[in-house]
Amino acid sequence: MGKLTKVLYNGDCSVCSLEIKQYKKYSDTRLLDIKFEDLNDTDLDKWGVTKDEATKRMHVESNGKIYSGVDAFIKLWEEMPRYNILARLAKTPGLYEFGNILYDKVLAPALYNKNKLKEMIYDTKRSGRTRS
Repeated sequence: MGKLTKVLYNGDCSVCSLEIKQYKKYSDTRLLDIKFEDLNDTDLDKWGVTKDEATKRMHVESNGKIYSGVDAFIKLWEEMPRYNILARLAKTPGLYEFGNILYDKVLAPALYNKNKLKEMIYDTKRSGRTRS
């Protein structure tokens, strides 16, 4: 096997988990050297990020370098033959900049806020039950 690529994702995010599940299935079937780590079950110090930072963006480590956001997706897609075309498209001038704006200003914040709201509702329900 070649070099290990690691993916840090938010397992509490239903959208993130669904996407990662597809990547993991593809990776496992083809025996690719990719490890998927749920940020809720790993030592984030090894990644050099806080839980909040990790929750806001997907991270990928490859060859000792950590990528985040669109660059993380590109790096992951480069490691999976079926997704190589996505990596090449995402790196295209114009599309790369658009992808970063879309990810940083719309998609990542929307998922982050959705998950923070879900966490807040869960905490409120849990604290309400303990007072009864």
